Amino acid sequence: MSITANKVENPCKVVTGVVRLSYANIWQPKSIKDGTPKYSTSVLIPKNDAVTVGKIKAAVEAAYREGENKLRGNAKSVPPLAAIKTPLRDGDLERPDDDAYKGCWFLNANSTTAPGVVNLAREPITDTSKIYSGVYARVSLAFFAYSTNGNRGVAAGLQHIQKVRDGEPLGGKSRAEDDFDDEFATEIDDDFLA
Repeated sequence: MSITANKVENPCKVVTGVVRLSYANIWQPKSIKDGTPKYSTSVLIPKNDAVTVGKIKAAVEAAYREGENKLRGNAKSVPPLAAIKTPLRDGDLERPDDDAYKGCWFLNANSTTAPGVVNLAREPITDTSKIYSGVYARVSLAFFAYSTNGNRGVAAGLQHIQKVRDGEPLGGKSRAEDDFDDEFATEIDDDFLA
């Protein structure tokens, strides 16, 4: 019996295809407006990845159905899915000035617990420099309904990250190895180094 044969399918869980991480805050939780500290990332999904987008839309619908009582609250009826906040957003419309978001859907995912982070061989990554805003990865997400302070919707919980490959860092900060070239090393006099 294979390991996958033992897995229980969760309709609210999605493992993405290859996506790109932006605003990756996965090593230390951060608090926004004095709220609970959370690990988080924005997940950029290419618009041509119809499989991942389809899985996310199905998981959002499943989370909506599963959370109908929470979404109803004290009202007589559950608001329609189209009337509540959902996580999948259009990067071309919402972030037109950000090249990283062009041609992408995106969602923000967070968690109060640290995500598991692995490489392609599923070995843990502990070097914090290996996962950053701009890296390409696959992400495990769990979708859930919420009703807090009058806000109702479906959100994405950050579960785990699998690094696929490096990418150009986002946010304008360069890497040290890219800032310095070999030319300077050849100019230094050998006596200077002795």
